[in-house]
Amino acid sequence: MPSTARAVSADARASSSVCRLVKSALTEAGIRLDGGKRTHLISPEPFPLSSAQVRELHDLGTALLEFYRAANALYLRGEPDWAAHYLDIGKPEDVIRHARMNYHKRALPRVIRPDILLTDRGFVITELDSVPGGIGHLDCLSAAYESAGFELVGGPRGMADGFASMLRDAAGRPDPVCAVVVSDESEDYRPEMTYLADRLRRAGLAAHALHPRELRFTEEGLFLEGVERRVDVVYRFFELFDLPNIPKSELISYAAKKRLTVVTPPYKHFLEEKMLLALVHAEPLRDWWIHEIGERSYDLLRRTVTPTWIMDSRSVPPHAEISGFRFRGRPIRDWREIKDGTQKERRLVIKPSGFSPTAWGSRGVKIGHDMPQQEWGAAVDEALASFDRSPHVIQPFQDASIVRVRYHDEEADSTAEMEARVRLCAYYFVIDDRARLAGVLATACSKEKKVIHGMSDAVMMPCMPAEEEAGS
Repeated sequence: MPSTARAVSADARASSSVCRLVKSALTEAGIRLDGGKRTHLISPEPFPLSSAQVRELHDLGTALLEFYRAANALYLRGEPDWAAHYLDIGKPEDVIRHARMNYHKRALPRVIRPDILLTDRGFVITELDSVPGGIGHLDCLSAAYESAGFELVGGPRGMADGFASMLRDAAGRPDPVCAVVVSDESEDYRPEMTYLADRLRRAGLAAHALHPRELRFTEEGLFLEGVERRVDVVYRFFELFDLPNIPKSELISYAAKKRLTVVTPPYKHFLEEKMLLALVHAEPLRDWWIHEIGERSYDLLRRTVTPTWIMDSRSVPPHAEISGFRFRGRPIRDWREIKDGTQKERRLVIKPSGFSPTAWGSRGVKIGHDMPQQEWGAAVDEALASFDRSPHVIQPFQDASIVRVRYHDEEADSTAEMEARVRLCAYYFVIDDRARLAGVLATACSKEKKVIHGMSDAVMMPCMPAEEEAGS
């Protein structure tokens, strides 16, 4: 056999070995997507990022934490009042009151995850998530690829160690009892959070993934069934819109108010809204952002956060326009004007802003050029009609770059390639008031797909420094 053929054969065997290792790790962890049919396609290597991209991800973590801090201050001071008004629309009074309580005045999300598209002009952030899934999933993938000898962005055990350090920092003690509370609404993520809690326990942290009903409350605080020590920190893996359906949710919030336990992320609806991205680009807030986060971070966010507008159904005065939005090359005064756009003019995306079961996991997303004009018009009307109870935002459709990604073809037991578009989910854990990059999950979907998300025919993998950059 020629030496070149032997080298190719050896590489194929090595690639298949890595893929089998990763698949075995996911199977053992019980992690499944796509209704449990299959996890996802597996790559023989992590996704490479250049040193410049990695540096920008670190810079983004700092900027996003500063942004959350400034947005928190903006809302609580109540000026300008229109900003807080937008963020409060459709929220129950008890949720609003809790968000304004002094006991957690400075509390911020301790997990920050932007969704970042890779485009020809660089990173584009399309969403921010402070109650993200994927933490356990990425940790499982990272552990498998690290055991195969790959160096990952975020370092060895970045996800598990980062999450543990975040919980310790939140609790203010080195040995806290931690409850990762997963609701029925988040049931699909229970296996990965159970896996993550098991990993943390093996590393010496008393962490438990559980259903809300498995908590019990006394005057001393929250406790787990069968555990005598009080719960020091609750990681809230449930959405605030779902509180009425969560057993013992009132007891969890009461314990937080009485400072009997720490709940993270805090009960602050306004930090979980896609409308926050619209505020980044709001010209009346420009001076506020620069004063609070500095010009460098502000410029970085303006450059990377996709333009976002709130679909406000209220009338615009005759002398005014919807700031910054252009349709057919001119400003508009009413969102209904975009209903009759051509397919090219409908390269727009409508999303529920938050506080809704349709506001996560790509549910409720409407892509203008991927649907008939009549359906697009109905989507615009529906978004405007729901403004008073569930606001929507609109963004330009972003074309992600086309890259080649390798994956394991199980039927042929060989390595195949696809032309794909890639989304990065960067995970930051806030520790000692700093956002630390713990890992990056790349999701690659066929270039024909309009929405990039986890699915059975997507390739999902952690990210590594590009080969020429490794070790630099």
